[in-house]
Amino acid sequence: MADLDRGQVIYLIALNSAKGLVLQGVDLSGLDLRNLFMAGANLKLAKLVKSNLSQANLEKAFLEDADLQYSDLSEVNLLGANLQRATLIGADLRAADLTDADLRDADLRSANMRGAVLSRANLWHANLKDTNLVYANLDGAKGLPPEIYEQLSKSTEA
Repeated sequence: MADLDRGQVIYLIALNSAKGLVLQGVDLSGLDLRNLFMAGANLKLAKLVKSNLSQANLEKAFLEDADLQYSDLSEVNLLGANLQRATLIGADLRAADLTDADLRDADLRSANMRGAVLSRANLWHANLKDTNLVYANLDGAKGLPPEIYEQLSKSTEA
C-alpha cells in the first residue's frame, strides 16, 4: 500500500468508521494523528515511527509487529489492543491506557510509561530495559520480571 498523508488517513477513517479501518503494513511515519478515532483498526506491520498519536482512540486495535519507535502515544487509549512484537523503543506512553493490552514480546526499551495503566496487561517476554514505569498501574499485569517491582519500589522511595 502506498504511503498516506494525514488527510488521506482521516478520509479512510471516515469511510470505514463502522467496519474497522485496515491499514496493514502502511507507512504512517512522522504523521500527526493525534485525537483520531481508530478503535479496532488493523495496523499490523504498520510503520508509525515518530508519529504523534497522543490522545487517539486505538481501543482493541491490531498493532502486531508495528513499528512505533519514538512515537508520541501519551494519553492514548489502547484498551485491549494487540501489540504483540510491536517495537516501541523510546516511545512516549505517559498516562496511556493499556488495560488488557497484549504486549507479549514487545520491545519497550527506554519507553516512558510514567503513569500508564497496565491493569491486566500481558507483558510476557516484553523487553522493559530502561523503561520508566514510575506511577504506572500494574494491577494484575502478567509476565513482569521481579526486578521491575524492585526498580519501582526504589524510585518511589527517592
